[in-house]
Amino acid sequence: MQLSTPVLQSEIMSLALMSLLLGIPLLLAVLYVVDRNQTRHALRRNYPLLARFRYLFEHLGEFFRQYFFAMDREEMPFNRAERSWVYRAAKKVDSTIAFGSTRDLKPAGTILFANCAFPKLQEEGLDTSAVTIGPFSREPYQATSVFHISAMSYGAISAPAVLALSQGAKSAGIWMNTGEGGLSAEHLEGGADLIFQIGTAKYGVRDASGGLCPDRLSQIAAHEQVKMFEIKLSQGAKPGKGGVLPGSKVNAEIARVRGIPLGEDSLSPNRHPEVSSSEDLLDLLETVRSVSGKPVGIKAVIGDHRWLQALCSTINARGIASAPDFITVDGAEGGTGAAPASLIDYMGLPLRESLPLVVDILKKHGLRERIRVIASGKLINPAQIAWALCVGADFATTARGFMFSLGCIQAMQCNKNTCPTGITTHDKRLQRGLVVANKSQRVANYAQSVRAEVAVIAHACGVQEPRQLQRQHCRIVQGDGSSLALDSIYPEIEST
Repeated sequence: MQLSTPVLQSEIMSLALMSLLLGIPLLLAVLYVVDRNQTRHALRRNYPLLARFRYLFEHLGEFFRQYFFAMDREEMPFNRAERSWVYRAAKKVDSTIAFGSTRDLKPAGTILFANCAFPKLQEEGLDTSAVTIGPFSREPYQATSVFHISAMSYGAISAPAVLALSQGAKSAGIWMNTGEGGLSAEHLEGGADLIFQIGTAKYGVRDASGGLCPDRLSQIAAHEQVKMFEIKLSQGAKPGKGGVLPGSKVNAEIARVRGIPLGEDSLSPNRHPEVSSSEDLLDLLETVRSVSGKPVGIKAVIGDHRWLQALCSTINARGIASAPDFITVDGAEGGTGAAPASLIDYMGLPLRESLPLVVDILKKHGLRERIRVIASGKLINPAQIAWALCVGADFATTARGFMFSLGCIQAMQCNKNTCPTGITTHDKRLQRGLVVANKSQRVANYAQSVRAEVAVIAHACGVQEPRQLQRQHCRIVQGDGSSLALDSIYPEIEST
């Protein structure tokens, strides 16, 4: 009798099935004994086996809520309606809706735009005007687009993600912020204009003791694609705390780019050790500007704003050339980085409060035209960008919006090495899902769609281009259901 006969195959399958049926009760018995005698979980000790379903359902609930139970505008940090708009824009498919908006217009804080009786025709609209950043540097930078890629570090996101973002940014004519993780080959290969961010650990430009190395700074500045430098004081996910990159993500290439040990957790100081005053900050700005020859700005989450008042006074005492060339205002709702819940949930002011505050402080001290303002913090759709321009920003940036354009599904695993879409993992198997040629085009599509719809809002408000939007063009719903124009909530301050 040959082993391949149907009779013998049937007997083998029967034996396998019997073994399985006998094995299941044995496994359950083992788990029962384990649960009954373990001391870590009270539920499993009191309800062996049954309690395990509680942990299973708790884990699965996150995914079931996202796809089956949560309404389109209920989820946090980004709801399904917000994510879906980005997905459609990135894929360049129809983003129109029918039968009315599902957005509730009654809650306090809702943004509304005041349309004009005689809007600008499309052919009357102007291309977005160019803005010069860093007029006192040797190599000022001119930027046209109002919308750009915010800081995401090489290491926090994967090499394919960096390359796709850089290629997409190049195609869309926007800049890309490197984040604090240094300058990688993928940043340069993509061809985008770059803002090199200097974090508190000085990754990429650090000396042996962790301080700023002028030679390495000069080497970074020698790259023509690096257009500006940003000194990060704080970020939205964790104001008052340095960056955290788990050791599981620190592979050989990341260790080389950052200048840190392989496989060890990468922890940044919670501030620049050499900066403890406005004078120190301006000294650091001048050092970076003089060595690089390029515009230099700062990034900060606003909390106690008295430091900014003091900084402006110090600038006016030293001379206007000493000022930062731009300020990136990050809202407390920013959050691509891993952070303690106590900081990510409670620390810092949201952008809705801090952005007008910064703009008004700069105007009060006569520095608004000297210092460009970049808004950052949960700005992923055209209405949010238009709001920031109305308040007084020159530019708006997003990180998570561009992560969605890459295919992010909000799996909330950015702080692990298990991102299912390959964006925030260094697992080659998972990175395989991120096809650079496809995703870079989606990045460009998303940026172009945002700019186009911001222009639509501007024309509806009666202005020729987005940077002409003013506070009177935007209204905010109040607690009683009525709305007030931004210029009545935050009266315009004339520059001194």
